[in-house]
Amino acid sequence: MADEIITETTESMDDYKAELESSFRKLSEGDIITGTVIAVSEEDVTLDLKYYAPGIIKAEELSSDPDFNLTESVHVGDVLEATIIRMDDGEGNLLLSRKEANDILAWDKLNQYLEDETVLHVRIKGIVPSGVIAYVEGIRGFIPASHLCLDYVEDCNPWLGKDVDVKVITVDPAQKKLVLSAKLVERERAKEERNHKIAMLVPGSVVEGTVETLMPYGAFINLGNGLSGLVHISQICTRRIKKPGEVLSIGQTVQAKILNTNDNKISLSMRAIEEEMVDTQAKEMKSVQEYVSNEAASTSLGSLLANLKLD
Repeated sequence: MADEIITETTESMDDYKAELESSFRKLSEGDIITGTVIAVSEEDVTLDLKYYAPGIIKAEELSSDPDFNLTESVHVGDVLEATIIRMDDGEGNLLLSRKEANDILAWDKLNQYLEDETVLHVRIKGIVPSGVIAYVEGIRGFIPASHLCLDYVEDCNPWLGKDVDVKVITVDPAQKKLVLSAKLVERERAKEERNHKIAMLVPGSVVEGTVETLMPYGAFINLGNGLSGLVHISQICTRRIKKPGEVLSIGQTVQAKILNTNDNKISLSMRAIEEEMVDTQAKEMKSVQEYVSNEAASTSLGSLLANLKLD
C-alpha cells in the first residue's frame, strides 16, 4: 500500500515538474507563441500560455480587418498564435500581437493556398480604383475588376458587402501584395457545368441550332443552354463546297446530327441528315415501284379469266 502511495506521488511530481519547466521556459520579445483563450472582453483577450504569466492581446492587435469584431470572432477555448511585443505590460502580463504573428504566419498559409489552388470564401470590404478589397487570413487582398466575374465590370460599387469565392493568384510577402480572382473560380465552375451538359448528349441524336460563326474550316452552331458545336466543312452538305458561306449564313436555323462529344467538344453533321433523307426517299421509291410491279402482275389476263363466270 505504501509503495502504491509513493508511486502515485512520484508520478504527480513528475507531471508537475514538466509543467513547471514549461512555465519557466525562456521567452523573448519577437517570439511567436500559442495560447488558449481564457477570457474575452471588448478591450482585449487573455490567453493561457502554460507560462507563469498570462498573455494579453489588445483589440487593436487582433486583426487588420477594419470590420473585425472581437466578441463575435474570438471565443473562450480558441487557440491563437501571437507575437510577444513586450515581456511585461506593467501588470505582470505578456503583451502580445496576433497581427504581427499573422503577418509572418499568414503568408505561409497564402502560399499554400496558391500552391493547392484552394477556393476561399471572402467578403468584399472595400472599393478602390480598378478593383475591390477582401481579407484572407487577416491580410488585405486585391481583386481586380477584371477578376470579379466572367462578365465585364464597369462599376465595382454594387459589389461592396457581397460574398464571393476566390483563388489566390499572386503572393508577394516582400511587397505585402496579395491578389485574388473570383473570375478563375467562376470559369472553372462554368467549364464543369458545360462538360456535364455535354456528357448528357447522345451521339446519333438530332439537334437544332442557330449558325453563330462561319470559319474557313466549318461553322459553329449555337445549340442553346450554353452549348455550341462544330460542323466541319466536309459535314455541311453532300456536295463539295469551298467555304461554309456558300450554303450557310449567320443566324440561320439548322438541324444536325451529333457525331461525337470527344474531349468535351461537340462534333456535328448536317450532311448525315441529308444522306438519311436521300436514303429514306430511295427506300420509299423502291417500295412504290415494288407495289406497282406486284399490282401489275395480279391483274394479268390469266387472273381476269380466273374470276370470270360463264353460264
